[in-house]
Amino acid sequence: MTEHTGEAANLLALENQVCFALAVASRSVLALYRPVLEPLGLTHPQYLVMLDLWQHSPRSVKKIGSALQLEPATLSPLLKRLEAAGYVRRERSTVDARVLDITLTDAGRRLRELAEDIPTKIISELGMSVDELTRMRETLHTVIAAAAPA
Repeated sequence: MTEHTGEAANLLALENQVCFALAVASRSVLALYRPVLEPLGLTHPQYLVMLDLWQHSPRSVKKIGSALQLEPATLSPLLKRLEAAGYVRRERSTVDARVLDITLTDAGRRLRELAEDIPTKIISELGMSVDELTRMRETLHTVIAAAAPA
């Protein structure tokens, strides 16, 4: 095997790959959420659904999927588990029977109070300033938009 040198080889270096950095960062940050969410009985994807519902409830499955960029096949089991936990109700829309609306239950609304300290805990675990995290989030949103299908 010949050893590659120069700029072309550097482009293929693992540590230079954006995909590698994003994948490791994602796994690492999500691992920080696990012990924080566990006492609430939530997984990270369920937490994201609840965050969306705490802002907008009732909300159609389609709108939740759009907000979270999740396919219905991924979202449906999450919603069923949240319903089984007593945090949401899944009901056909009274306006359009084809639409499935998701509504917070009283327990789902109360859960928000328990979740209010999660961002502070994660910021503390990361040991980064709010300004650093804000800049990173804005950069990631730029990456998301750039990678979105045209």
